Amino acid sequence: MKYINKKLTVEKTNFQKIANKYGTPLYCYSYTKLKENIINFKKNFNSFSPLICFAIKSNTNLNLLKEIKKFGLGADVVSAGELIMALKAGINPNKIVFSGVGKTSEEINFAIKKKILLINAESFSEIKEINKIAKSKRQKVNIGIRLNPNTDAKTLNQISTGKKENKFGVNKNTFYKIINFCKNSNHIDLKCLSVHIGSQILDYRPYEKMLRAVSIILKKVNHNFEFIDLGGGMGISYSNKDKKLNYKKYNIAILKFLKSHNTKIIFEPGRSIVGNAGTLIAKVIYIKDSERKKFIILDAAMNDLMRPALYGAIHKTLPVIKSNKISKKTYEFVGPICESTDRFLTLNKFQELKEKDLIAICDVGAYGMSLSSNYNLRLKPAEILIKGSKVKVIKKRQKHSDLI
Repeated sequence: MKYINKKLTVEKTNFQKIANKYGTPLYCYSYTKLKENIINFKKNFNSFSPLICFAIKSNTNLNLLKEIKKFGLGADVVSAGELIMALKAGINPNKIVFSGVGKTSEEINFAIKKKILLINAESFSEIKEINKIAKSKRQKVNIGIRLNPNTDAKTLNQISTGKKENKFGVNKNTFYKIINFCKNSNHIDLKCLSVHIGSQILDYRPYEKMLRAVSIILKKVNHNFEFIDLGGGMGISYSNKDKKLNYKKYNIAILKFLKSHNTKIIFEPGRSIVGNAGTLIAKVIYIKDSERKKFIILDAAMNDLMRPALYGAIHKTLPVIKSNKISKKTYEFVGPICESTDRFLTLNKFQELKEKDLIAICDVGAYGMSLSSNYNLRLKPAEILIKGSKVKVIKKRQKHSDLI
């Protein structure tokens, strides 16, 4: 994104023009940025050619998934709904892994029926349930075990998943028991060891620690894993203060790991693929002056973008039309929902705004629309894909008749 003649522009299209045509709030995705992210991700790890399974939970738009599929990516899913969406997008079942701590019997049945690559189990009880279902079908099912390596990802507590107090995966003692159970089963083929320590990780060192923990355990077990699924979690820069993840050092750590372990690597990136490809355009409805600040009341709310309310996440926010006038008062950007948590951020020295002006909330491609809701019976925004000067509606704006 850049300003051309003081108008904020993505690729060859300015946001003012888009908003006038399609309305607000509006999710806009840049195809060029999406493509660039996928190519760069592949390039960073081309020394060992991993299987890249896009984390569907980060963005569930069918049309975007179809674009992602064209680059040869698979899918990481955590529900039957996500699995259905991945298959609908044309993603090869042999490139789909099913993660999650609470798969129902119906979901396991469905995954087996669709012959996906792996069901990554997260408890002994789940392993037993998969075995029971596979036995009833007289089939052998490919599975993975998610190990909890007790590794601090140095990220937000809400999105940390690799510490012993987190609900995810099994500890090493349970892990050993599961291996013995699988060896005695005729219906389970244990092909994968899976780990995922968290999300929005910007430091390569927790990944190094995770790899060391996995390596120690692998040396203790008499089992050959065809796959090691390292999960995802690679972060993006939401602000100028965020440092970038050093992919080169992470790549070196994996190559070192692979010298001792002959296995294929699986990744489950989401945010790093689509996060900075998305922008939310919102309109200023009202400006309410208070003693110390001005409330900038937007037509976008926490139901459209949950991350600030849920995590306290901060998204860079820009005016769609640039001017040199700076507000003397602090601006607090808020939505119309009946909750005090319905606020995006507070900024000093922001450009002076007036009612009906547009703003752009950046880097919302991941966990933006996928976390959206109809709270307060608000309609979900439209989504568009921008390719140069071409704009395609990839999801229509909801109507009240869709809800009621």
